[in-house]
Amino acid sequence: MKKVIIALLFLLLACQAPQAKGVLEGRVHIGPICPVERMPPDPNCQPSEATYQAWPMVISHNSVKVANAVAGKDGTFRVELPPGTYVVELEKQQHFGKGTLPATVEIKSKETTTLEINIDTGIR
Repeated sequence: MKKVIIALLFLLLACQAPQAKGVLEGRVHIGPICPVERMPPDPNCQPSEATYQAWPMVISHNSVKVANAVAGKDGTFRVELPPGTYVVELEKQQHFGKGTLPATVEIKSKETTTLEINIDTGIR
């Protein structure tokens, strides 16, 4: 009887163990930065680290904010999340331009989900 209780207790604890996290990673493309695009591109019109910091993202699960994401100076980001369905959107909602946010992503345990994000600054 004691062995049965121990086995049931072990099984109960194993069922309640949290699942391993997954990863959401990706790259953010922001533009245009200047009103006139030139060929070859003007280096001053390329996104900088400050540009990415000005466009932070929020990650929500069931309409509850669970994480922030800001792309680094190369435009990439990486966030570990528990398995589930998430919505990625800009922290500051913009009413101009077109982009790929909000986006819905599915995170799976021990897997990486990649998201390419385009942000239209509205500069023309």
